[in-house]
Amino acid sequence: MRRTRGRFRRACLLLPFAALAGCSGVQSVLSPSGVEALRIDPLFWMATGVSAAVTLMVVVLVAVALYGPARWRARLGGDRVVIGGGIVLPIVVLTGLFAYGLFVMQAGAVRAEQDGGTTVTVTGKLWWWEVVYEGPDGEEVLSANELRLPVGQPVRLRLESDNVIHSLWAPQIAGKLDMIPGRTNEVVFEATEPGISRGQCAEYCGGAHALMAFYVVAMPPEEYEAWLAREAGAAPEPATEQQARGREIFMEHGCGGCHQVRGTGAQGLIGPDLTHVGSRMSLAAGIMPNDEEAFARWISENQHIKPENKMPPFRQFSEEELSALAAYLDSLE
Repeated sequence: MRRTRGRFRRACLLLPFAALAGCSGVQSVLSPSGVEALRIDPLFWMATGVSAAVTLMVVVLVAVALYGPARWRARLGGDRVVIGGGIVLPIVVLTGLFAYGLFVMQAGAVRAEQDGGTTVTVTGKLWWWEVVYEGPDGEEVLSANELRLPVGQPVRLRLESDNVIHSLWAPQIAGKLDMIPGRTNEVVFEATEPGISRGQCAEYCGGAHALMAFYVVAMPPEEYEAWLAREAGAAPEPATEQQARGREIFMEHGCGGCHQVRGTGAQGLIGPDLTHVGSRMSLAAGIMPNDEEAFARWISENQHIKPENKMPPFRQFSEEELSALAAYLDSLE
């Protein structure tokens, strides 16, 4: 019995530290690194503080009502306490939070109308993200499952969907906004410092919703411009015989019917653009590392990794063919 109590006490002591550990990381709302997230941050802490104060007050009043002197309990049952604490106080507190929340959200709406700069279109797919940049010469540059931002510069995101409702949420950069079929919503992202954070679809959209993530990479402006110029170019040529063999397999087995690799005959637009897939932070919309082993696993076992995604598993390849195909895709940087 004593041992059980000791374990319970240790668990209670460790619980706050475990909770704090869960508040850190690349997808933590408590580590804002964007102008919009920094505006939302005070609202979160204000609401949290008010909620904690109200909870503490209720706990104290309940304790007094149960265990306090008879005179105190009688006062708690009086009209003034009931009207003041049960009607007036909630109206004042909730009205104040509501007004401040409107102020924060309205500031974001005005900013979206006023700020110009770079425009990026993000379209929610089943279950991945199509990201279209405006290239150096005004051309469209297709990418997927990753958003790159120049630090200190506002980027207008045009959010669209061609299937169901999605919601783009990158908590360290900004608040979330829905992507509604037939409608274009806009939000402005502005990173305040270089770094990598993670986002997620925040609206249930079907089977693989929980596995629909993306990375946000904030870069110094000069690095962003250099990256965009490379991203606008064609895919690199194979550097080894294995990679060349992988490209042959890619074309022979119809992969180009769904995927585009600029500079080759692969012009498919059903699945993600793979022109520079080897340079991205992750595979399969933020759920796998980006390396040859991951490419091979995804090609042959993607339905186990991400059930109900729209790509069929390709198990007909030999080990040599699968390795060559993975090497070629990994080389597309």
